Amino acid sequence: MLPSGLEVDVPKTPAVFRQWISPLPSDTCNKKPILEFNGEMTFAELAILRIFERDGWEGRWIDSFGNKYRIGYWGGNTTKDLPARQTAIPSWDSIRALTSRRSGCFDVFCWRDSSVIFAEAKWRAHDTIRRSQRQWLENALDAGIPLNSLLIVE
Repeated sequence: MLPSGLEVDVPKTPAVFRQWISPLPSDTCNKKPILEFNGEMTFAELAILRIFERDGWEGRWIDSFGNKYRIGYWGGNTTKDLPARQTAIPSWDSIRALTSRRSGCFDVFCWRDSSVIFAEAKWRAHDTIRRSQRQWLENALDAGIPLNSLLIVE
């Protein structure tokens, strides 16, 4: 249910990720679960990004709290600006301008040719769509993002 009262059915897909079993780093991004994906220590957002990259998409983890576009978390090269083409309308920035805040943006923004996907990572039975995310979703739809370009990964 969106803030306007409109009901939408966002596509959802299950994902099964393995927990990281090696020693944990001291920085866990506010105690986020640490996962293993293709031998890489990662968070769910980056694992989702890696799946899209494997299938020929480009993208970023939109770290709204850190106000960064992430391609990694630990080590060197962990952030990368969005290409100019991706900051054009409709984009994360234009949708965010409608809400006038950073919170609520779906976690992962991917693009391939003229197609875009915004994916939100949700931990089944531990996490739900917040009000700010429902507002962002409504703004994304208002900005022209089609419903089939939005995805919940649970």
